[in-house]
Amino acid sequence: MTLLDPAPAAPAPAPVTFVRALYPLVSAEARAEAAASVTGAAVEPADLEQAVWLRLLERLAGQGPPVDPARWVRDAVRAEARRARRTTRHERPYRDETAADPAGCPERLALGADERRALRAAVDRLPGRCARLMAAMLAPGDPTYREIAGKLGMSQGSLGPIRSRCLGCLRRMLAAEVAAPELRGKER
Repeated sequence: MTLLDPAPAAPAPAPVTFVRALYPLVSAEARAEAAASVTGAAVEPADLEQAVWLRLLERLAGQGPPVDPARWVRDAVRAEARRARRTTRHERPYRDETAADPAGCPERLALGADERRALRAAVDRLPGRCARLMAAMLAPGDPTYREIAGKLGMSQGSLGPIRSRCLGCLRRMLAAEVAAPELRGKER
């Protein structure tokens, strides 16, 4: 080697050394950028860190270390935070896409209609004024006690006790029609 030969280039720092040196800065910048997210699009600091480390390792493999590592880290964290927020704004939860409403499935609709028919039939079989009172209470317009009392010509104060007796009668009628569930487990 002579004085005219170019000086050998300094060896590039190993990725492990570079990562150790920048770890506190990347971590602090990611936490600060995640906390600054006021748009409602939450960005996790760990996700930001991971994305920045990936970008840094890709850069070290291709272009070498950045000239100003601190500035590069700040810019990379901000760029990744913007990308994450943009992605979050466009994402929709899975349950909103095509998940079927279990209450709206055909089987449940058919069962509900069948139960309503059975209830109406049982109400029609109630004795005396119970049938008229329960039919009025089950009206689709959801009438008030005052409206029901006016329609049936009863005092508003007597609707509660009569309703209670009619519901008891309806309960007994339906219990006789519906089979009791079998016992499960050990019988004693």
